[in-house]
Amino acid sequence: QVQLVESGGGLVQAGGSLRLSCAASGSIYSINTMGWYRQAPGKQRELVATITSGDSTNISDSVKGRFTISRDNAKNTVYLQMNSLAPEDTALYYCNLKNRRNWGTQDYWGQGTQVTVSS
Repeated sequence: QVQLVESGGGLVQAGGSLRLSCAASGSIYSINTMGWYRQAPGKQRELVATITSGDSTNISDSVKGRFTISRDNAKNTVYLQMNSLAPEDTALYYCNLKNRRNWGTQDYWGQGTQVTVSS
C-alpha cells in the first residue's frame, strides 16, 4: 500500500501563488509517476500535471506557463508551484501516484487539498 499526504492548499486572491506538496510513503516502486489532478464542483476530475521518476513532465494546457511540477525522489515528494492563480483554478486538488509494474499499474490517491482563488 501507498499513503499520500497533501499539504499547501488554502485561500488566495487572484494573481497570487500557492505551493502544494505531496509526500508518499509505503510500497513505492522505483518506476512511477506522481502528479496532481483537480476537481471543481460539478465537474469531472482533470489532470493538472504529472512527473515521472525520470523527471519527464506532462502539464495541462490550462495551467501551462503558470504551474510547475517537480519532485524530490529522495523524499518521495512531489510539488506543484502555482502562480498567477485565477478563480477558475478553484478546486479540490488530488495527489496521485502510479506504480509502473511489469504486469500493470497500481494507482493511489490522496484525500485532496482545497484551493480557493477569490476574485
